[in-house]
Amino acid sequence: MSWVANVMISADGADQPHVEALSDWLRDEAPLRGQPDHSGVECRVWAGALNHCDLDALRQRVAESPWREPNIVQLLVMDQEESFFRLWMIRGGELRQFAPLEPSEKDAGFYLT
Repeated sequence: MSWVANVMISADGADQPHVEALSDWLRDEAPLRGQPDHSGVECRVWAGALNHCDLDALRQRVAESPWREPNIVQLLVMDQEESFFRLWMIRGGELRQFAPLEPSEKDAGFYLT
């Protein structure tokens, strides 16, 4: 039986060596919960810092892609001058945004657009 956690790390560019080292460790050495052997990575995640990306075009492309499992797709975007990621998910055939009202730890409210 599998127990999968998808993880994304966002860090300063100066920390790139640490992110790469973490990636190597996760792929090759990280201990597994209740498993004697390393079973390998079960999914691939694309991540990048995009300069001058047209975010509307990105969201449209994600929304229009012929996903086999659209309700599993998650798009996380943190734009310039923002301090937290906004989560976009496909629900009811549409790409919708789920995000905290305020990027603080004390706020538990969320909204959907």
